[in-house]
Amino acid sequence: MKTFLWGALPYIAAAILVTGLAWRYRYDKFGWTTRSSESYERRILNIASPMFHYGILFVFVGHLMGLFIPASWTNAVGLTERSYNLLSLFGGTAAGALAVTGILMLIYRRRTTAAVYRATTRNDKLMYVVLLAAIIMGLVAKLTHAGIHAGYNYRATIAPWSRSLFLLQPKTGLMTQAPAVFQVHAAIGLLLFALLPFTRLVHTFSAPVQYLFRPYIVYRSRDPRTLSEAPARRGWERIGS
Repeated sequence: MKTFLWGALPYIAAAILVTGLAWRYRYDKFGWTTRSSESYERRILNIASPMFHYGILFVFVGHLMGLFIPASWTNAVGLTERSYNLLSLFGGTAAGALAVTGILMLIYRRRTTAAVYRATTRNDKLMYVVLLAAIIMGLVAKLTHAGIHAGYNYRATIAPWSRSLFLLQPKTGLMTQAPAVFQVHAAIGLLLFALLPFTRLVHTFSAPVQYLFRPYIVYRSRDPRTLSEAPARRGWERIGS
């Protein structure tokens, strides 16, 4: 089980992610969208959507920093282990709480707005469950294994395991040393990656790159004196010159 969870499952999730994205782009380009429901309800959406997106963005950046930046690098720039622990504790908790609050408001909106609820698919419901579970388990792991003075040093176990996956030499033993709640959080995260291509979260991989290279829209000013309406004429107007 140890070998499967931390040696095989990450690659299975990655394979499903890549092939799912390729399949979706090839056969479902018109479905590659968030399926926006803004036209049905805006008041809650205008509050909940920015909360969720900013929260999940900060969570993502925190994971990148914690998993892929070695402790020696942060120490080299003067960020001590205690300072890093405080940044991770307060910054990560704030980002996670912001994301959870946003997603709970989005779920409430879907349940209470009839038109939005009717537009909700089974994939959407599954996505909300897995995404919310991943964020909440991350918060639980952080709050139960961190304190003001010290916390669990996941950069000594989970982070090296994450980096070893890219070297195709997974160090499964390191992951088994992590507390169980961190292992559950990681397993749900891998499941989320596998589900991502088949849900509305696929828009995560969309970027308006073409916008940077689109031609300019040329606007010409007009003489205000030529904007006056032509006098009304009786009968039919002649077609053509």
